[in-house]
Amino acid sequence: MSAPLVLESAESLARAVTQGERSAADVTRAFLAQADRTAPKLGTYLHRLAESALRDAEAIDRRRAKGDPLGPLAGVPVAIKDNICVRGVPTTCGSKILEGYRPPYDAHVVERLRAADAVIVGKTNCDEFAMGSSTENSAYQVTHNPWNLDRVPGGSSGGSAATVAACEAPLSLGSDTGGSVRQPAAFCGVYGLKPTYGAVSRYGLVAFASSLDQIGPFARSARDTALIQGVICGRDARDTTSRADARPISLDALERDLAGFRLGVPRAILDEAGEGLAPSIRAAFESAISAYERAGAKIVDVSLPHSRYAIATYYLIAPAEASSNLARYDGVRYGVRRSDGDLRGMYEATRGAGFGREVKRRILLGTYALSAGYYDAYYLRAQKVRTLIRKDFLDALAVSDALLLPITPTPAFKLVEKTDDPLAMYLSDIFSIPASLAGVPALSFPASFDASGLPIGLQVVGRPFDEETILRVARAYEREHDAASRVPAIALAEAGDAR
Repeated sequence: MSAPLVLESAESLARAVTQGERSAADVTRAFLAQADRTAPKLGTYLHRLAESALRDAEAIDRRRAKGDPLGPLAGVPVAIKDNICVRGVPTTCGSKILEGYRPPYDAHVVERLRAADAVIVGKTNCDEFAMGSSTENSAYQVTHNPWNLDRVPGGSSGGSAATVAACEAPLSLGSDTGGSVRQPAAFCGVYGLKPTYGAVSRYGLVAFASSLDQIGPFARSARDTALIQGVICGRDARDTTSRADARPISLDALERDLAGFRLGVPRAILDEAGEGLAPSIRAAFESAISAYERAGAKIVDVSLPHSRYAIATYYLIAPAEASSNLARYDGVRYGVRRSDGDLRGMYEATRGAGFGREVKRRILLGTYALSAGYYDAYYLRAQKVRTLIRKDFLDALAVSDALLLPITPTPAFKLVEKTDDPLAMYLSDIFSIPASLAGVPALSFPASFDASGLPIGLQVVGRPFDEETILRVARAYEREHDAASRVPAIALAEAGDAR
């Protein structure tokens, strides 16, 4: 019995559509049907786009029939995190304050996807305004981990990670500010890439922390990750932080071996985590080091001494920027308006009812850090430490070709386990935040599973605009291990596959 179509890679689907072996409409129908079966149980989507997706797929088939050239993602369904604008489609950021908002334009990455002939199939659930690590902070629903419905999928891009893990779409986009692509990728057993800051335009991404936010892809293989990253990266005049240094990735280059490769390992980071690092994560990390040595890589000890300050630094900088960015949601220009007497009353009523608890917490923290008398003591000092953290990474990458780190201190935790303990929730990003502050590319890849069957991901960090190298490192591991090829039971059962 052949495997269902939804288990095929994006690369093979695009090739089959381009060569006329499959129709884009049939591919889209298969993934829409899979999502019909699994999404209600998982809470992955906030907005489904079945009708427009099929129209787009049929248009691709008509173009192929006429002999028109097709793009590199021809007929491939892609899901979009709900803080990325899609023209005419509700974009709520998981917040009541943007309920009903329909942007009049596409984000740059959505334009790029359409130009590559991808098919947009829906908007995925996320923590409100991307603030969270579990996708429990959405104002609309909770997303469940496809490997265990009692566990979180990670956050804030948990919907995008879970939809790829459950084979509801072969590819998706999320946003990563302090680990919001990489952490859910690890929890859901898929690939998640945080590109170099500036590699992907943020035009059309609803801002959380502008100096940290980056759009990044989810996929079920290193090659598929490289394929979509090559489509969305590059210079965009509408985002002055975007850079022309970012270029498409050669899929052939990912197949090179690691003979002579220098892989940096900052072991002190693991020791500093102490008992907070689960034994299964440590075991997976040590096993991966051994695997890379067998593959020909040379292990180099490196140091990231200022990473111990990353959590404190991040939770000053990110809330400060959020406080500024979220000031625009006042009930005047767009989104929900709640009237309560005078103008001040309208502001208070709109923001009080429209924002959730975590968003309010971060606005208050950021406003305090920026207030008179505290700016130099908190925000300015945090920016200085950030510079030191970036220097640590660049120094380590000067003596190695890439770095290997954990991405999460534990496998996926239980739903509601940390919702009443913000500090414990924040600490789940202890390994992901440093690379975000440094602005370097970082990739979460599936490494193994713990005794209970939960995925374990590890992280490869590279030099600025060298996404190709970190994907090559992950691909070398993928060739020798089956973690990336495994699919959760809910996806297999719903797809009718007996594997």
